[in-house]
Amino acid sequence: MKHIRNFCIIAHIDHGKSTLADRLLEYTNTITSREAQAQLLDDMDLERERGITIKSHAIQMDYIEDGQPYILNLIDTPGHVDFSYEVSRSIAACEGALLIVDASQGIQAQTISNLYLALEHDLEIIPILNKMDLPGAMPEEVKDQIIELIGCKREDIIPASGKTGMGVHDILRAIVERVPAPKGNPDGELQALIFDSVFDSFRGIVAYFKVLNGEIRKKDKVKFVATDKEYIAEEVGTLKLKKLPKDVIKTGDVGYIISGIKEAREVKVGDTITHKDRPSREPIKGFEEVKPMVFAGIYPVDTDEFEELREAMHKLQLNDASIVFEPESSAALGFGFRCGFLGMLHMEIIQERLEREFDMTVITTVPNVSYKAFTTKGDAIDVHNPSDLPDPSKLEYVEEPYIKANIITKSEFVGPVMSLCIQKRGSVVNQSYLTSDRVELIFEIPMGEIVFDFYDRLKTISKGYASFDYHQIGYRRSDLVRLDILLNGEHVDALSSLIHRSNSYDFGKKICEKLRELIPRQQFEIIIQASIGAKIIARETVKALRKDVTAKCYGGDISRKRKLLEKQKKGKKRMRQVGNVEIPQSAFMAVLKLD
Repeated sequence: MKHIRNFCIIAHIDHGKSTLADRLLEYTNTITSREAQAQLLDDMDLERERGITIKSHAIQMDYIEDGQPYILNLIDTPGHVDFSYEVSRSIAACEGALLIVDASQGIQAQTISNLYLALEHDLEIIPILNKMDLPGAMPEEVKDQIIELIGCKREDIIPASGKTGMGVHDILRAIVERVPAPKGNPDGELQALIFDSVFDSFRGIVAYFKVLNGEIRKKDKVKFVATDKEYIAEEVGTLKLKKLPKDVIKTGDVGYIISGIKEAREVKVGDTITHKDRPSREPIKGFEEVKPMVFAGIYPVDTDEFEELREAMHKLQLNDASIVFEPESSAALGFGFRCGFLGMLHMEIIQERLEREFDMTVITTVPNVSYKAFTTKGDAIDVHNPSDLPDPSKLEYVEEPYIKANIITKSEFVGPVMSLCIQKRGSVVNQSYLTSDRVELIFEIPMGEIVFDFYDRLKTISKGYASFDYHQIGYRRSDLVRLDILLNGEHVDALSSLIHRSNSYDFGKKICEKLRELIPRQQFEIIIQASIGAKIIARETVKALRKDVTAKCYGGDISRKRKLLEKQKKGKKRMRQVGNVEIPQSAFMAVLKLD
């Protein structure tokens, strides 16, 4: 056990985690030169296309230091704020972390928030200055930032480059020397923490775990504590580039278990595995449930595909434990699911994965956050969907979730960033200069305001230099109204949204104008209205396509033409009563990009 090291890599987006992981695998000869490729651990097409890590990956390396063989278990983590849940699980299974900072960009918001996660779990932090080969690198300034942040010595910081391979041997040496060996009782009852799971279409569900106490053997009878289900460990082993079966996984090591589980609901990430005959008395603590931040409805385009969508969602949930969903129905779209995501990027990725991996075309409704509504009778209702909001006559008040946002930017962009936050009903709590050129701003801002386009606009006004991170701080009372969209007098519940009264008129007008551009013209005129309760606040009209019925009347009396036009008018009126308006998918998504 004293020759095992478990560590993860934490950093902001695009600071070179995956590239450095490639080098570590290469230098420890875990992969042959034939298997080598860039971003080796990112095995989804989507990850390679976008150049981001979506899912954390575990891999084991063998390393020899002074003639003594060591086992290094690396868990690569995503950097984007939407996937911080993956990071928190990886951190729970490690004793050390490599903190990677880009030498040309310095410390950014995500670096800090992931670092705090690691410090809460008492991990040993090894600071690394990456991308030293870039012409824009500022090693001395960034070293000052790192020292200020974690209070380490200057010589503890390892300069490296994932591209050229500089400093990789120093990193491996530092992992062996500085990261503590896992603690645990090899003779105790089995306790293993599940930190990830994947779906294999031939063998069922593969769970990845770290053994904290005891050991797990092939053919052992094991029990999953949270679901209280029992299985036989058909295969256990360690994670090299391919799975490597072994007879036993001992204390402190990371491995996988295949036990023929078919149901996605039976494996919960963060669960404890123990023996059936000598169960451990308590599950492993310190693992938190996922908190979805953004809610949106996902509906199949073809209503017959509802069951297939349900299957697809369950399989996705295995690979991505942070998605939460429950069935719901809508008058406009039929049956579908209400899903909770960790953010907008997460939502986009899920939608894309449904289309690629399961061939499902889906419609996504306007995302929103969950509110608390209090009725005049004193009941509290959780509102995940605008159509759940009680009637205004029965409503006492509504509370909305607030977040504390931490934005780090260059000092020249402070003005635009502040005005963006104030425009989104935020208030400035604190402003501090980290260095002469970098400012940290702390805001309190309603969660619903940052769901739509906040992050994109923040990046635009700061030329990509602002980094953003947030956490929830509870609910506050707010003057919210439900804005409904009517087409020819009929509600379209998928387009309803909860919005602050002060923004409702602007928002309603913009939506109506946008829908007028997007809804195709019909044989009858379509009236688009935005309403709050019974009060109409905006209206636009899509004019009817009109056939020229008088073309055949050449000359002659006007009454002949009038008769034909009257007949057409009656037909149009009848058509408008029976005709229904198809809303294109682009209209649902356009609501998000109103600005």
